[in-house]
Amino acid sequence: MGFMDSLNISASGMTAERLRMDVISNNLANVNTTQTPGGGPFRRKEVNLSEATPSFSDTLDQMANGEGEAAVSGSTDGSALAGVKVTGIVNDNSPFLEEYDPSSPDADKRGYVKKPNINVVSEMVDMMSASRAYEADVTAVDAAKGMAEKALDIGK
Repeated sequence: MGFMDSLNISASGMTAERLRMDVISNNLANVNTTQTPGGGPFRRKEVNLSEATPSFSDTLDQMANGEGEAAVSGSTDGSALAGVKVTGIVNDNSPFLEEYDPSSPDADKRGYVKKPNINVVSEMVDMMSASRAYEADVTAVDAAKGMAEKALDIGK
């Protein structure tokens, strides 16, 4: 694994965690949204992440260029490490919350208003998790940068 590989892996993690924080912020901003353009209350969104592996042709190119060991190091399935990718932003299909408020224009015949399926405490925990993961990626970038600076100092 080369110097740029470690930066690319950390950068992919930072991008994914930033998107997670954006989606969580959107969820929190819509915690009281009872009507959306599609009808009904806002539905909580989640980000799906997965391991990003290079394509077969990328791995083949690395092997052909004499980088075969670098292409397979650190992996059990023979693919090179490539970081994280976002596989999608999906709706959380858990049931909506119901609140009794017969005076609301959004109330049904029983007097209940359907509220978004968002738990503020859970969202804040997810936000802290995404923030800490982002910080870890920043630390990894700083460490790689420090190693590069030390390598340049050796050459003086």
